[in-house]
Amino acid sequence: MKRPWLLPFVPLFAAGVALHNLRIRLGWEPVRRLSWPVISIGNLSTGGAGKTPLAVALAHLLAARGFYVDVLSRGYGRRSVVAARVLADGVAEDFGDEPLLLARQTGIPVFVGAERFDAGLLAESEMPQNQTGRPSVHLLDDGYQHRHLARNIDILLLSRADWQDVLLPAGDLREGRSAARRASVLVIPSSEPEFDSELRAWGWQGPIWRLHRHMQLPPLPGPVAAFCGIARPAQFFSGIRAAGSQIAVQTEFRDHHRFAAADIYRLIAAAHAAGAAAFLTTEKDLVRLGSLGGVLRDSMPLFTAHLQVELEDEADAIGWLLERLSPVAGQPPV
Repeated sequence: MKRPWLLPFVPLFAAGVALHNLRIRLGWEPVRRLSWPVISIGNLSTGGAGKTPLAVALAHLLAARGFYVDVLSRGYGRRSVVAARVLADGVAEDFGDEPLLLARQTGIPVFVGAERFDAGLLAESEMPQNQTGRPSVHLLDDGYQHRHLARNIDILLLSRADWQDVLLPAGDLREGRSAARRASVLVIPSSEPEFDSELRAWGWQGPIWRLHRHMQLPPLPGPVAAFCGIARPAQFFSGIRAAGSQIAVQTEFRDHHRFAAADIYRLIAAAHAAGAAAFLTTEKDLVRLGSLGGVLRDSMPLFTAHLQVELEDEADAIGWLLERLSPVAGQPPV
């Protein structure tokens, strides 16, 4: 629990979540359905679960099996609410850091919109003519709580830390444990194998996938000045050390932080004072740095760590997905 002094406000937040879910369940708030099936990837907490890397992995796996795949995202932090296709050479202010990273890493169409339904309509209208006839699917990034868009499959990433946390504003949970029952499949860290038994004892009877996370570092010239603005910075810093690299100085910013020139000069001063040989950050932070990344590079080399995820028993997982998609998307080629 990050903010125990805010516990008195948790019941108010819980009441708001319960009212929203009740309105959805009773049909008082509209739930709209796109023409193509939707796979939602989300979590219960405010971030840091590996949703974006998992979306990348699933996009590649489905595309390799003949699907036409796109990604729908809110585009957190973008300046507009209008649905748009993400341009890989664009900037985070226009599209959000995670959608921009998805577009650059996958080459798969990514669409953003405050209403993911509008983004989906735009995606379906822009399907290339030479792709018609293929089974098609939308991946909904960070969509577990965005219930105004109907989905066919709900993939929920869950860790023991989430399971033991409390609701906002005292903790980081957007919904409580009971919300996990809406999921089609749970995805847990491979480093927490005993968590499986705990979930089964709680009453979960659906499939559980295990996710392996690998931090890949480039060759580094020496100790690094590591910095990030992500939801769980401790995972980034511990991953660097686990990979055998030395951190001369580490700096945390808030999640989705928009970098300013003052931040850059502070990073440069701290790096030189600590004797760092290079800067090291995350791929999402590099996207948000934009042209300011060049200022850092003028001071010393700038590297990024790549977070790669892999599903254990990948063939079984993708087979499970294909089986559930085939009635609505047409039998996909294998």
